[in-house]
Amino acid sequence: MTPDLTKTSSYDYFLPKELIAQDPAEPRDSSRLFVVHKENGKTEDKIFRDIAEYLRCDDLLVMNDTRVLPARVSAVKINGNKDGAKVEIFFLNPTAIPNEWTALVRPGRKLPEGTQVMISDSVTVTVEKRLEDGLRTIIFDRNNDPLSVIHKYGQTPLPHYITDTHAEAERYQTVYAKAEKENSVAAPTAGLHFTPELLKKLEAKGVKHTFVTLQVGLGTFRPVKTENISQHIMHTEFCEIPKETAEAISKTKAAGGRVVAVGTTVVRTLESFAAKFGCIKSGTLSTNLFITPGFDFRVVDALITNFHLPMSTLLMLVSAFGGYDTLMNAYREAVSKHYRFFSFGDAMFIE
Repeated sequence: MTPDLTKTSSYDYFLPKELIAQDPAEPRDSSRLFVVHKENGKTEDKIFRDIAEYLRCDDLLVMNDTRVLPARVSAVKINGNKDGAKVEIFFLNPTAIPNEWTALVRPGRKLPEGTQVMISDSVTVTVEKRLEDGLRTIIFDRNNDPLSVIHKYGQTPLPHYITDTHAEAERYQTVYAKAEKENSVAAPTAGLHFTPELLKKLEAKGVKHTFVTLQVGLGTFRPVKTENISQHIMHTEFCEIPKETAEAISKTKAAGGRVVAVGTTVVRTLESFAAKFGCIKSGTLSTNLFITPGFDFRVVDALITNFHLPMSTLLMLVSAFGGYDTLMNAYREAVSKHYRFFSFGDAMFIE
């Protein structure tokens, strides 16, 4: 029976719990690499540093240089002179109002608008408006700089399925993440496999690399709750293409080279610009592009990516890029070969 690609359940697969990676491979480029040839569906088992065998001298790697904000902050509800209930605030992004941020708050339902919570003896914030999807607005006191507070008291927000890790916080950052681009709540995980040495090796081969920025937010990791995927609403995320990146992509295409996206966030950035402007140009935009099978890719020629959650928007994206049957068969094969899945897991290269 042919699966209905408009149904979320068509993107489900069986994954044993033990294949969900809790710790990253060390060194970074020693993770496994599952190579999928889109044209014939054939696969190969490699080590990530072997990616050099599959990249050509005229290829261009495009990477997301965003950095993960230590966005998860513990607090306590102020309850008179007594210690109140524990509260967790997951800061997402600032609003247009000074000292106001949007956040996920737990337990949000038990915190009426105007509830004050204490992050430290000197830092108190107020939980305010209820927004869509369970979001709240958080107001900081005028005497406290929000980013300084988040950096001082926040923790790196590892995904919920990483429950028993020995990894240090920096291991959830790419080696090329830029400090001034620290504005994401999740890592662009396909880039976690690269080391400075591997990048130098690729440069020596003639494989260039360049950067875009997509601020990873709710749009990337929110689950699909509707059975009909067309009813799923993506949250908007900010993305940016610098002038030098736009020029490098144009030169690569003109020379017959391939644009190789390092991660789904890069795919969404490049294809969002192409969809809006008809070409790749420098600039910024907010995107809620939802890529599903049938999408017409205009920019990306090959993709480096991790293995994604069942029934997620990211699995739908890679199915659109690699072909539904090819990708779902590849996932089943990867499970049978005990590849490690999700953020700290192994990688896939789709040609």
